Amino acid sequence: MREAGFVVTVNVLPDLRPIRIARGFPDALASCHTGLINGYLVEGHVPAPDVIRLLNERPSAIGLAVPAMPLGSPGMETPQGHKDAFDTLLVLPAGASRVFARHNQPA
Repeated sequence: MREAGFVVTVNVLPDLRPIRIARGFPDALASCHTGLINGYLVEGHVPAPDVIRLLNERPSAIGLAVPAMPLGSPGMETPQGHKDAFDTLLVLPAGASRVFARHNQPA
């Protein structure tokens, strides 16, 4: 995120679940990192371009999520260059989600 120009403040907390619960974020989409930016929650290894798009479009949503830790997502690069296909999900106010962006899709 820093490489994309975001100013990042890191707070290490023993439990991120209360932050997600307070915003109505579904446990099923929880991952290893939780971020907050301009009123949105960003969960997991979400690519910076997806966050930029979210901030530009400003949809009515809780935020974005990349559940699990797919290889090839930001921070999950491998020395061999392996990349799993994965989706960034837009998490809607009622907790449902839809695909916001697709990544590393087969040609």
